[in-house]
Amino acid sequence: MSTSSETRETTRTDTADAATTTATGTAARGTRLTLRAATLGRPDAAALADVDLDVPPGEILTVVGPSGCGKSTLLRTLAGLLPALSGAVEQDGRPIGGPAADRALVFQEDALLPWRTLLANIELPLAIQGSPRAERRKQAAAWLERVGLADRARQLPHRVSGGQRQRAQLARALAAGPRAVLMDEPFGALDAQTRAGMQDLLVEVLHGTGATVVFVTHDVDEALFLGDRVALLGAGRLVAVRDVPRPRDRAAHDAPARVTLRRDVLTSLSI
Repeated sequence: MSTSSETRETTRTDTADAATTTATGTAARGTRLTLRAATLGRPDAAALADVDLDVPPGEILTVVGPSGCGKSTLLRTLAGLLPALSGAVEQDGRPIGGPAADRALVFQEDALLPWRTLLANIELPLAIQGSPRAERRKQAAAWLERVGLADRARQLPHRVSGGQRQRAQLARALAAGPRAVLMDEPFGALDAQTRAGMQDLLVEVLHGTGATVVFVTHDVDEALFLGDRVALLGAGRLVAVRDVPRPRDRAAHDAPARVTLRRDVLTSLSI
């Protein structure tokens, strides 16, 4: 293993092993997600076959591939929304049998409840957890401030921009302290500038949570910026999983190692 890979693994392990506290006061820890010889999809239409994948606690794994290759199927299987057709899908060595509160799912469409204010939307998972009203309002307000929406707390979703709705959705996903965050092209509908800002915000708000992240995207540059590793899907299978040099470093975009990896990814995916 290279020195950079060792450094990333040490960072992930240290982050996951420490029961850190988020800005809302909620302790969060990473979790291990594992697929072994897994066939995924629907009984009449398998999307991915014989998938072996291990996502260690605290890692950001990005997933790329052409349209229809099974990216969303993989994410929904890890979320517990779609059972595997065969093989094993596990969280910390235990089978994933359905949705769980410690695995948050974030979609491209913001999925905010239109009749609830941004503050009330972020309070929702805390209310489901049984948090007292005063405490959940305090935590929701703290998350709104962290994502730069403190002055929009009383606004309904349709009264704010798409980027602001995605900020609110991110805050709602993290407010309850999930151990895994599963993201399905969450920034795909945003313009380039807003998208870059959301990428930076994601990195910022994840810091210190220890959460494991699986982030599906069709954008190779986004995958190589965010991911500790990138998983390549194609032709109904997991093609490869590659370490990303200098993840989450904007200055590394044109670094030789990143350029080489980008070329290899594009060649592997034939896009």
